[in-house]
Amino acid sequence: MKAADVMTERVLSVWPEASITMAAKIMSENRISALPVTDSEDRILGIVSEGDLIRRVEIGTTKRHSWWSDFWSGPAPAALDFVKSRARRVSDVMTRDVVSVPEDAPLEEVATLMERRQVKRLPVVRDGKVVGIVSRANLIRALANIPQPLSPVLDSDLNLQKRVIENLKSQPFGKPWLISASVLDGVVTLWGPVSSKGEQQALRIAAETTPGVRDVKDYTMFMLAPVVV
Repeated sequence: MKAADVMTERVLSVWPEASITMAAKIMSENRISALPVTDSEDRILGIVSEGDLIRRVEIGTTKRHSWWSDFWSGPAPAALDFVKSRARRVSDVMTRDVVSVPEDAPLEEVATLMERRQVKRLPVVRDGKVVGIVSRANLIRALANIPQPLSPVLDSDLNLQKRVIENLKSQPFGKPWLISASVLDGVVTLWGPVSSKGEQQALRIAAETTPGVRDVKDYTMFMLAPVVV
């Protein structure tokens, strides 16, 4: 799936000269957490989010700076906080270093960018112009709308066991020389030592997601680390 498949096409935006109050009003009335900041040709200049507006003098949420922290950090943080809390125009508080994606960006790329940049949404652009917004909520909605798989086709336990073992072998955590899998009536039983809860969970999920598996019984056990004398 691509960004264009899941993005929100109705995009509300503000001009950089818009007031802070106007931006807050648009976000509040439309129940959105951020607005692209665009010029007269819809080219993106920045983005203003809830995080840019929560520290405001009007509502008494400005940060307090101690003389000790100001002594060590210098005047720059205090100056930045002053701008965030008292600026009147969106252009003064917006994030200018905006990460965007094209319409044909794979969702894997979208998710990676969100994680790497620690953002909740990305503008979708075409020739530099905003045509949509893809958010974490859009990704969750896409996942929720995936059709449920049909009941697996019955297969012999022997063939299913081979596929499960092959699946486990293909994973970096598979440890085929330690983990064994048996199958009876489509139910997989896992045996062997594991080194962590995460590894145990990953092995179970790998077996569960092998086509044809009805259920998994997990009898793997945590392996004690060797004692160094």
